[in-house]
Amino acid sequence: MPTRLLLLSLCLSLLLDTTTAHAATSPPISDEAIAAYVPRHGRTRPVIAVLGENRMTELVDFVVPYGILKRADIAEVLAVAPDPGTIKMLPALSVAADISTAEFDARHPQGADYLIVAATHHNDDARLLAWIRAQAGKGATLLGICDGVFSLAHAGLLNGRRATGHWYSANNRQAQFPKTQWLEQRRYVVDGPIISSSGVSAAMPVSLALVEAIAGRTRAQQLADELGLADWSATHDSRAFTLQRADYLTLAGNWLAFWGHETLIIPVQAGIDEIALALTADAHARTYRSQVLSSATAPLLTRSGLRLIPDRVHGEPGMHSLSIGKGPASHALHQALADIANRHGAATARLVALQLEYPSPYLASVTAP
Repeated sequence: MPTRLLLLSLCLSLLLDTTTAHAATSPPISDEAIAAYVPRHGRTRPVIAVLGENRMTELVDFVVPYGILKRADIAEVLAVAPDPGTIKMLPALSVAADISTAEFDARHPQGADYLIVAATHHNDDARLLAWIRAQAGKGATLLGICDGVFSLAHAGLLNGRRATGHWYSANNRQAQFPKTQWLEQRRYVVDGPIISSSGVSAAMPVSLALVEAIAGRTRAQQLADELGLADWSATHDSRAFTLQRADYLTLAGNWLAFWGHETLIIPVQAGIDEIALALTADAHARTYRSQVLSSATAPLLTRSGLRLIPDRVHGEPGMHSLSIGKGPASHALHQALADIANRHGAATARLVALQLEYPSPYLASVTAP
């Protein structure tokens, strides 16, 4: 389904759903620790597969863990998809898989040490689920980012376990998978070899938690300082995330204001910071006012070696250039929200922060346009 049609279907589902999507609350906790890495199969470094689905995979869920773990330089990290070639991202951009699942199996028949599963539109795809189950059977630790947890659940790996996901999907998860204990009030949940995280922006802290499990707290702290992230604990107040009447009106108003829609172009070049790029593009593409495209003459490698496939749109009428904020990568999301507020108002910035489950001062803004 084209991205704009998918966003419209999500828009309609939000407008028709008048309930607040929260499962039974869980008591706040200070932290959850991922077990320290234990080498297997004579490997000197762990093998980490970051799994997406070629047709539609959530951008930040996939790119941020890949970028953080590659930047940490503590493992062999591979971008994996069922088919070789392009992975179409939601709500913007495209990247290329390093390797297909079949190619991964040929290279690493003993399986991955860690499998990171991004949220995908086709989260019950039979090939995807079969490969996830196979990796679990080979002893991989599984990490579902945001609603990547649906793939773990569809694979039958969460029965009797504790888990979490995006705040908005709480009721849906509870209804579909009642044998799982769904928790709130935390950025991520660790249940032995199964790890799950809350909404999109939780990809940053849970990835650092994995760095700490593999290489220790000092390395995780060094990387957090570089990224500009003050904390990667599981502490989280999910009660701050709820849709109010003003949010529905903002969403509908933005979608219906066709005359005010815009196409934003991000010029990209080799070595671009893929974490900052993903956070910026993802945020702007969630306003229901903007389409975000990348511009370059050919596919290129990002700072961490991910192959970005540009949209190759150059200087078309009505398009506006969008720049990525300077400074540590994690600050890109804060800067993107500020830019969105300037362009479309604080209510739209709040709507984006809700979708990304990102603690932000804009959550206090509930005034419809």
